[in-house]
Amino acid sequence: MNLRQKTEQKLLIAGKELFWKYGFKKVSVEEICSRAGVSKMTFYRYFDNKTELAKKVMDYAAGEGVKQFREIIAAEGPADKKMETLIRLKMEGTHEISREFIQDVYLDSGSELQQYITQMSTRIWTGMVDDLRKAQNNGFFRKDFKPQMLVAISFKMVELMNDPRLVSLYGNAGEMVVEMTRLLAYGMAERENHEKN
Repeated sequence: MNLRQKTEQKLLIAGKELFWKYGFKKVSVEEICSRAGVSKMTFYRYFDNKTELAKKVMDYAAGEGVKQFREIIAAEGPADKKMETLIRLKMEGTHEISREFIQDVYLDSGSELQQYITQMSTRIWTGMVDDLRKAQNNGFFRKDFKPQMLVAISFKMVELMNDPRLVSLYGNAGEMVVEMTRLLAYGMAERENHEKN
């Protein structure tokens, strides 16, 4: 890794740590630079502004999540163990994310970051539909499961996260995301001899 890559990685790590803990709006470029150990001048050599850094942070986090998802779905083993692994990874991935970050990005209607995350989610889910179909063909999901429905529901989750009554039921945003993931995951997992029609 060359010096440029190392510096960019420091900024990405610092940005992620601060955004996840305090949200996007409360964190300043100065705080990111201080955490990364670089000057503001250096920051602006890599990113036009804080929003561009946040986009890159979200791209990296989403890319890692997709990679892990694909590895788990492609691995050998029973469906229930795969689902447990997926949920555990989702819990670990969302545990650090503060309610402030969720509000700043997902719930700030019409903001540049909300639009970006919506577009990014669309790209990711479109690609993952093929993975879900392959898993379905391998018996991981019910044969009548429609992967497109999962995509549609994932976009409605943002609306649910904006409902104060629902949000108040959970200690943090991560817990709510995990609960929604559990509902979706176990609702589409293959049921083995538990239900006769």
